[in-house]
Amino acid sequence: MAAQPEENIIQFLIDNIEPLDDSNYGKGYRAAVYLTDGTFLPCVTFRNPQKTVELAIRRFSEEQKGWGIFRNSSPKRYPDIVKTFVTSGNCINCYDIARVEKSRFAIPERLMRQIEGETTMGWTGFAAKMKDGKCFGFGTNFRFEFFDLPDGYNMADVEEIISHSYVLDTGEVCSHQIAFSKHPQNYDKAVIYREKVFFECFLNGLK
Repeated sequence: MAAQPEENIIQFLIDNIEPLDDSNYGKGYRAAVYLTDGTFLPCVTFRNPQKTVELAIRRFSEEQKGWGIFRNSSPKRYPDIVKTFVTSGNCINCYDIARVEKSRFAIPERLMRQIEGETTMGWTGFAAKMKDGKCFGFGTNFRFEFFDLPDGYNMADVEEIISHSYVLDTGEVCSHQIAFSKHPQNYDKAVIYREKVFFECFLNGLK
């Protein structure tokens, strides 16, 4: 499979994908891609690299001057923050992409706005009511870009978000106690669709 020109990828994203704005990293366009070797990646976020580069430069400068969050830690604080930026995360190269399409796992911003924050520290649980009346439980520690879905459903099928809830294997929707210190007694019978791992791709021409 031949690589798709970068300008074609950018045009597809602008024309077809709702961008999700991030104050630290800028707009993210969430899609799915086929690589030139045929590998399918269902969850990829495309960004312009500028904000990420600016953030890295600022953080490097802060650590060198002793202003950063690791200023009272070990002498390795500067190498550690550099390592965070240059070796962490899942990235793919633009020139390895053969085709871009919409991702069925990208949660729309309209649904994100209905999620009422953390259910308890480090965990957000919610239910999604589908257009056919069925409800499914979802949960994440901190990632909201993409979520797994039950077979046969897309994010367009979600009619309503029910925050701080979980769904039992019987289909019954239950409410979490806010904020709970331990899981409810029947939580082991809950079916929870979790956040999905995603890759990033940086495109200089993407705005």
